[in-house]
Amino acid sequence: MLLTVLGCSGSFPGPNAPASGYLLAADDFLLGIELGNGAFAAMQTVVDPFDLDALMFSHLHADHCADFSGLSVLRRYHPAPPYDPRVNKLDVYAPSEAPTRFIAAYATDEADRAATDLSDVFEFHALRPGKVHIGPFEVVVTPAAHPCESFSFRISHGGRSLAYTGDTAMNDALVEVVDGADVLLSEASWTHSPNHPPNLHLSGHEAGVLAAGAGVERVLVTHIPPWTDKDAVMAEVRAAYDGEVVLVEQGAKYDI
Repeated sequence: MLLTVLGCSGSFPGPNAPASGYLLAADDFLLGIELGNGAFAAMQTVVDPFDLDALMFSHLHADHCADFSGLSVLRRYHPAPPYDPRVNKLDVYAPSEAPTRFIAAYATDEADRAATDLSDVFEFHALRPGKVHIGPFEVVVTPAAHPCESFSFRISHGGRSLAYTGDTAMNDALVEVVDGADVLLSEASWTHSPNHPPNLHLSGHEAGVLAAGAGVERVLVTHIPPWTDKDAVMAEVRAAYDGEVVLVEQGAKYDI
């Protein structure tokens, strides 16, 4: 599996720094994971968006899904698409409210919202805890501890596995889905403090503890907001976990 980072800024895009967006490729299948503010522009520098085979969202906060409207415009109105997007619909795996939420973001007003139906170019699949097969990938889906319907994932292919926290506080389901994974893609939105709001994000310390307990061989740290001290977060991760720790970078590619 090859992971490409389209954007990794946490909570909102930073200066020339898109929010969350990733591509995971294997066996000529391209899975998009998240499409936050700025990620769609970044995608177009590395692949043709029509090459996407499926798209998956951990949750529907803007920094993870705002650019879906741009993708909708491309697929509905491109004057010369490589194929008919109404026949070759894009599979979208997302929380249950995704169709109505994406319609609301796309529509120009209330009347347009009532008339809009994005199912002409997308096939929506509501995520549920359990297993789902997306192309060559087996995806284990677990609930995340976040203020909206949210999920964490373990994605496996060819004897390798990538665990992705999404946005979440520490919880038993997260520990279980990460356990034994080869690589962990973990958010770390702040340094550790008992004063942070509950059920929101992981600290650098918690990301390190999670990685150490799971026995992963490498941690890819992502989703650090522009206002957070990256060096301090990374120091916390390394203090709690003695394996390989990488601060992901926009445009970088990582073999899983």
